[in-house]
Amino acid sequence: MNDYLLSVILGIIEGLTEFLPVSSTAHLRISEAVLHISLTSGYWKMYTIVIQLGAILCLPVYFRERIAKFLSTFPRGERGDRTPLTHPLGLTAVAFVVTAIPAFLLTKVIGKHLENLKIMGASLLIGGIVMWIIDAMNAKWETAGQGASGSRLHTWHMEDMSPGQSIWIGACQILSAVFPGTSRSMSTIGAGQLAGMSRASALEFSFFVSMPTMVAATGYDLLKSVLGKGDNPIGVSQIDAHGWIVLAIGFVVSFIVAYGSVAWFMAWVRRRGFAPFAVYRIIVGAAVLFWISRLSA
Repeated sequence: MNDYLLSVILGIIEGLTEFLPVSSTAHLRISEAVLHISLTSGYWKMYTIVIQLGAILCLPVYFRERIAKFLSTFPRGERGDRTPLTHPLGLTAVAFVVTAIPAFLLTKVIGKHLENLKIMGASLLIGGIVMWIIDAMNAKWETAGQGASGSRLHTWHMEDMSPGQSIWIGACQILSAVFPGTSRSMSTIGAGQLAGMSRASALEFSFFVSMPTMVAATGYDLLKSVLGKGDNPIGVSQIDAHGWIVLAIGFVVSFIVAYGSVAWFMAWVRRRGFAPFAVYRIIVGAAVLFWISRLSA
């Protein structure tokens, strides 16, 4: 397949799946198998990091007004009842730290699982079932709305989160690093819903905590690639003009598609919830496990 066309296809896949709760890592790995390509060389490993960075960078653009508001009200908050720790920016930092330290210590374990389709298939399937159950549990109260008597949902806006919720979400996010296919957004959204957050507030916090988490992770991996370190390293000096164009195409396509995906996802979730994504995960996960079983038979 032509490298430019392949870059467009992979950029679209990354942009669509990075923030939906379906796992971009699993979809890129599945794409390798379906398209009969390999992304294991130093250059293509760098490429997957670059397109992931393209998707992530759409978030500060999309949420620029919310970020500006949080920065202008730090640390007391809009109502004057927050502290540096309980302000939305502080809560984002707490969740990031809770995730980052164990994830760094488990780097070798994470690396071993990244190419394992069986783990990805099982994670997609199990994660889909868990997501469906959690969303169904909260559906009644989402429909009833804020202020409903006896509601298990008590956090309808990110500004009202507690440090305990932030720590819990950060801890659950580690699952997506250790078990590829779990999906970082699925683990953070599901954790937020279990902690009494509405769909919209859990989703927004998932986006905010992904910014430092993914920038740190992809930035670290990209630095290793640029410096020619790590597995299958490639230095910048080894990339020719053709290679730079392929990287640029993937980055731009991923950014544009991810931006549209985030805008659509925010609107969809407020109206309809996560059940369709849970069903999709279950179908894809079952299909991957079935395919693997046929190969090993």
